[in-house]
Amino acid sequence: MKFGIDQLLEDPSLQRQLAGRRVALLAHPASVLADLGHSLDALAALPGVDLACAFGPQHGLRGDKQDNMIESADYVDPGHGVPVFSLYGEVRRPTQAMLDRFDVILVDLQDLGCRIYTFITTLRYVLEEAARCGKSVWVLDRPNPIGRPVEGLALRPGWESFVGAGPLPMRHGLSLGELGHWFISHLQLDLDYRVVPMAGWRPQAAPGHGWPLGERSWVNPSPNAPGLAMARCYPGTVMLEGTTLSEGRGTTRPLEGFAAPGLDVAALLRRMHQLAPDWLAGCRLRPSWFEPCFHKHAGALCAGLQIHVDDPAYDPAAFRPWRLQALAFKALRQLQPDYPLWRDFPYEYELERLAIDVINGSSLLREWVDDPAATPHDLDVLARRDEATWLEERRDFMLY
Repeated sequence: MKFGIDQLLEDPSLQRQLAGRRVALLAHPASVLADLGHSLDALAALPGVDLACAFGPQHGLRGDKQDNMIESADYVDPGHGVPVFSLYGEVRRPTQAMLDRFDVILVDLQDLGCRIYTFITTLRYVLEEAARCGKSVWVLDRPNPIGRPVEGLALRPGWESFVGAGPLPMRHGLSLGELGHWFISHLQLDLDYRVVPMAGWRPQAAPGHGWPLGERSWVNPSPNAPGLAMARCYPGTVMLEGTTLSEGRGTTRPLEGFAAPGLDVAALLRRMHQLAPDWLAGCRLRPSWFEPCFHKHAGALCAGLQIHVDDPAYDPAAFRPWRLQALAFKALRQLQPDYPLWRDFPYEYELERLAIDVINGSSLLREWVDDPAATPHDLDVLARRDEATWLEERRDFMLY
C-alpha cells in the first residue's frame, strides 16, 4: 500500500499545486517513507517545493523527549537550514509569527487511533489557527494501526484538554485525514483542507487489522510506542498513566499490561473472570513480573498481567482494551477497597483534575470503579450508547 507522503512524492500534479507556495511540514520520527527515509528529507529534496519551516509535536520532530510535560525547544534543522518550531514547548498552537512563514502546511503524523494521543489535538489546533489566518492544511494520510473498532465513553462537554480534543470515544477508528474532516465539521471551521489519501489501505484485513504488517516497518511515533501490540492495547493501558500501577515504562514492553509491587495477580484475574469474562476476549492474559528501570516503582519487583495481542488469539472485533483495563481496576478495588489506585499529579497541563478523569474525558469511569454497587453492566450500558452514537456520526467522514 501507499501512504499519503508516497502519493505526494510520486504525483507531479500534486507537487505542481504546491509550486510558488511556502510549504511547512508537521512531522515526527515515524514520518518515514517505505525506505525509512524521513519525510522532511524527502520534501527538502523535491524540486519545486519551497520548504520554509517545519513543526514537531510532543516528543519532537526527530524524537528527543521521553515523557509527558517534557517540552521541546525550537531549533534550526542542521541538514536543511529551516527553522523547526515546537508545538510542545512554550506553545502548543502555532503562533502568528510561525503562521506568517508558510502558505500551506503538510501534516504527516502517524496516529495510534486513540483519543488521548496528543497528535490529534495538535491537528485540531493547527486546523483552528489555519482557519483563522487563511492557511491551507494538507494531511498526508497514514493508517490507523488499530483499524476501525470503536470503544469507550465519549469525552463530556467541558472536559476538553490536550489529551481530549473533542467528544470522541477512546478508540475512534478513523485515520488522521478523516479526523481532520470531522474536526472541521464539529468545530464549524472554514479553511482550505485536503487529504492526500492512502492507496490500498484495508483496515479490516488480517494479519495487521489496520497496519500493513509485512509491508511497512514500524517506527515509534513516540518513545513508548514500540510496536503494533502496544498500539492495540493502548486505548486501555493508557488509563494506567492516571494510576499508581506501572504501565511498564522503564521496561522494554511499555503499555502492554500493568503491574505493581505486591499485587495478587491470581486473585485479580479470578475476580476479573467472575465479573465480566467476555471483557477479556480477543487476547491472551499472562501473569508477568518486571522491575522498571525508571518511572513508577523504579527498582522494585512488580507483579501484574501482560496483554498478548500478537498471536492467533487476537480478535480485533472481540478485543476491548478499554473495558479490559477498566475491569482490572474494578477487580482490584473489590479485592482491596483501600488500595491507593488513583495518582494525583499534574497531567498534560491539567493541574486541578485527577489524571484518570482527564484521560477518560469525565469522572464517570473513576466513579464506576469506586462505587461498590456499580456493575460491569452499568458501565457497558453507558459505553454502548456512546459507541453507537459515534459509529453513526463518523460514517460521513470515512474515506476508505
